[in-house]
Amino acid sequence: MMKNFGLVLSLFFTAMVYPQENATYRFSLEEAIAFALENNREAINAARDIDAAEKQKWETTATGLPQISANVEYQNFLKQIVSLIPAEFLGGEPGEFAEVIFGTKQNATATATLRQLLFDGSYLVGLQSAKVFLEISKNAKIRTDLEIRRSVIEAYGNVLLTEENIVILENNLKTLQKNVDETQKVFENGLTEEENLEQLQITLANVQNDLNNLRRLKDISYKLLNITLGIDLNAKTELTDRLEALTMKNLQNPTENNPFVVDRNIDYLIADNNLKSQELLVKLEKSRALPTLDAFINGGYQAFSDSFTFFQGDQQWFGNSLLGISLNIPIFSSLQRSARTQRAKIEFEKAKSDLTETEQRIQLAYESAQSDYKFATEQYFTFKKNLELAERIELKNQVKYTEGIATSFDLRQAQLQLYESQNQFLRAMIDVINKKAALETISESGDLLYEKP
Repeated sequence: MMKNFGLVLSLFFTAMVYPQENATYRFSLEEAIAFALENNREAINAARDIDAAEKQKWETTATGLPQISANVEYQNFLKQIVSLIPAEFLGGEPGEFAEVIFGTKQNATATATLRQLLFDGSYLVGLQSAKVFLEISKNAKIRTDLEIRRSVIEAYGNVLLTEENIVILENNLKTLQKNVDETQKVFENGLTEEENLEQLQITLANVQNDLNNLRRLKDISYKLLNITLGIDLNAKTELTDRLEALTMKNLQNPTENNPFVVDRNIDYLIADNNLKSQELLVKLEKSRALPTLDAFINGGYQAFSDSFTFFQGDQQWFGNSLLGISLNIPIFSSLQRSARTQRAKIEFEKAKSDLTETEQRIQLAYESAQSDYKFATEQYFTFKKNLELAERIELKNQVKYTEGIATSFDLRQAQLQLYESQNQFLRAMIDVINKKAALETISESGDLLYEKP
């Protein structure tokens, strides 16, 4: 009984230590995107950057708040300083000097200081900069999440594409194998030429090689998806969406009736952040010409002794306190501050130009993405019709070949045309999905993931 109980405990703790080893993940595309936004390593680090920016904002704010520091100092003169004074002060001869030692051999000091910044132009600019830096970190997180979303869509689609391709090639292989087997028997009976058999064997070998390669690529595509999702490389993942169903969902243009707003694009927002940063740098350089004003108050105690008696109750401590104000006024820097301010203004003007350039590039990228998406949808319908035609042509040639009307060369040409049409149709479906994702990334940008105030 105890052995069985020990075995159960062992299995329980093994399951606790390795809970994910045999776990199976099941995702629709939307579920995969949501999972990746929480678990992708780049997304996690981008969220950490926001947390760090929050801390930096408070760090900057705290520099203008009261600061309290304490100092404790102990001194033990191994050899005390000797001073010379006129000997006549001690009853000696005029013109002579006596050696004396002032103070005790040991002393201790404890001081506490309160400081408060009253005015500093750079501090005010620093507060604004911390706010902009936090905004930059948040926009960087949005951009990271948009790229992750797009990567998940592409990786998810590649897995579906590979699986669909494998199914099609397996069906093609069965049909080809049947053709080869039937032709082999006909050839053995002397009713057809050997070339007809060899033509089909060439096609069969090529399809078999393609199938073997796709089976290897399937494993790689799943691992790539797992990395994008943020799970273990070798975790078992199952996809619940199908390629054609996803394609049908993405045939609707999301921007057809919605005007494109450039200043909501994440790249525009990041460029605008850069402009604000450069503007603040100009303010910072100008603020260096302003005076700074600080106030402080401190208080402390000192004790003196020829031996270490500072923790004894009868040790005498002498108190002291000081209140002060410090005013620092920049007067002349040999035009150094002026040069730094002018340089900051130049960088600010460059940031203005960069923002205009970014705006135009985003507009062009949007129009290009619109064109690519429309072309992808047109290709989908064209290749779908071509596939239907190729299937009918291949079927007719199968019948003709069986009846001896068509040659193996004619059949092989029809089969190759069918395989090409199948591949084109699959690619057209994945293109619709990917081009739609690219268009959404540009057009909806941050609004795709976050609610804007």
